[in-house]
Amino acid sequence: LACGVLAGLAQWFFTSMSDTPSLGASGAIAGVMGAYILRFPNAIIETIIPPLIFFTFRIPAVFYLGFWFVQQAFYGLGSLSPSNIGMEGGGVAYWAHAGGFVFGAILGPLLGLFDDKPNSI
Repeated sequence: LACGVLAGLAQWFFTSMSDTPSLGASGAIAGVMGAYILRFPNAIIETIIPPLIFFTFRIPAVFYLGFWFVQQAFYGLGSLSPSNIGMEGGGVAYWAHAGGFVFGAILGPLLGLFDDKPNSI
């Protein structure tokens, strides 16, 4: 929940001049991905690469999620050009994705998500 709120604030910070409203959970999901990349850096992800629909590939999570984060940051920088203020270029909240990822990587350890002991309620 915290990553979702902080991701929304990151999007607002970079696109405060935009008239396009923003709504979604992708920033919160990106926060989970940011915590995941630190918690399970050696995990292997099985994925499909679009042109090769019938083949799956096993890729280390750190490469897959790292590439995804760099892509979001790159597109976010592109959205800051004067001709493309805000999200009008396609409706994707790139800064929410990048911000959620970073906040997830920061908040995961701070909130004790990496403790090996079981949590009791």
